[in-house]
Amino acid sequence: MTPRVVLAPRSGPIGTDRGARTRERRVVDELGQVGGLEAIVFGLLVFVVGTLVIVNAWGVIDAKLAAGAAAREAVRAYVEAPSASDASGAARQAAADSLAGQGRQPARMDLRVVAGDFSRCSRVTMEVRYPVPLIVLPWIGRAGHGFTVAARHSEVVDPYRRGLPGSASCAAA
Repeated sequence: MTPRVVLAPRSGPIGTDRGARTRERRVVDELGQVGGLEAIVFGLLVFVVGTLVIVNAWGVIDAKLAAGAAAREAVRAYVEAPSASDASGAARQAAADSLAGQGRQPARMDLRVVAGDFSRCSRVTMEVRYPVPLIVLPWIGRAGHGFTVAARHSEVVDPYRRGLPGSASCAAA
C-alpha cells in the first residue's frame, strides 16, 4: 500500500506571526493500526469447531445410552412374552417405545437376536444398533453419517414359567 500524503497546517516558530501559516507535507502510514483481527477470526473458528466436536461427542454418548436402554427393554420383553410367536414382536415394540421415549426415531433402529432362543433356561442376547449423524444443526437437521452405536443385553428365560415345553433343569444359568 502506498503511503498517503496529507498537507497539514503548521504554526510558525515561537515569536513569529501566528497568522502566517505555512503548509508542510506529512506522510500518513499504518503505524497506529491495531493488529489482530485475523487472530480474532481464527479464534472464533476454533471455538465453533471445538463446540461442534463436543456436541457430536455428547450425541454419540447419548445415543449409546438410548441404545443400551432399548436393548435392555427388548430382551426383557422377549423373555417375558407369552409365547415364542409373540416374543419378537414384543421385543421390537419395547425397543421402539424406549427409543421414542428418549426422543429418538425408532425407524432408524436395527434390532436382532445375537444368541439364544425362546426356550426354558435359554440365555437370550439382543443387540440394538442406532446410527448417529455426523452433526445436527438447528433448522437444518442431521447431516452425514458419523457413527453407529451398538448395545447388547442378555437375560435368561425363566425356568419355572408356565407354557414352555421341557422341565426346569438349568444348571447355573
